[in-house]
Amino acid sequence: MAATEMSLMDEPDRLRVALTPIRRRLLARLREPASAVQLAAELGLPRQRVNYHVKALEQAGLIEMVEERPRRGFTERVMRATANAFLVDPGVLTSDGETAGAAGTAGATGAAQEDGETARVDDGFRRIADRYAAEHLVEVAAGTVREVTRMAAAADRRGVRLLTFTLETEVRFDAPDDVHRFTDELAEAVARVAARFDTPGGRSYRLVAGGHPTPRQGAEDDR
Repeated sequence: MAATEMSLMDEPDRLRVALTPIRRRLLARLREPASAVQLAAELGLPRQRVNYHVKALEQAGLIEMVEERPRRGFTERVMRATANAFLVDPGVLTSDGETAGAAGTAGATGAAQEDGETARVDDGFRRIADRYAAEHLVEVAAGTVREVTRMAAAADRRGVRLLTFTLETEVRFDAPDDVHRFTDELAEAVARVAARFDTPGGRSYRLVAGGHPTPRQGAEDDR
């Protein structure tokens, strides 16, 4: 069976296994099958040391054996990475495993229990603020990475294609207020098109649209 195209790393222990420099090098090299003997020769490292790291990667499910070759006095195990790319779930890097957005939602839910109408108004204002918050864009993008990677890996295992689409463009705004007007008009246009194509009982798709300043060439701190 071929390696999956992408694998989501959403377990802290599994991520720690892969983060050391030598193990990152091994994972990159093992996109193509190789044995510990080959890896040691290519990296200029003792075979025992390579074997130690290979075993740790295998136990974490990051690499797998694809072939055994009899050699003089021992059996050589040929290994390969279980995915061509490993993507880190940003949620793994938070201290409590929860995102700020989830905490905000929980807070809004609690308020709704006390005063439903006030909570709905407050939630509306919160969504408006979120629309222009960089943190919210990062949170939504992280969720997209998490969900699409998992579904793509599952589709890959079943031998089917995950149908997705991506829309990209650039627009130049003259003033900050133009961003707000553009966003409002875009939201209305998307709602109209979505209403035209929405079919009860159909396959549900999530559409995420975000905008951020285009990074300047060579700018390390782009404000």
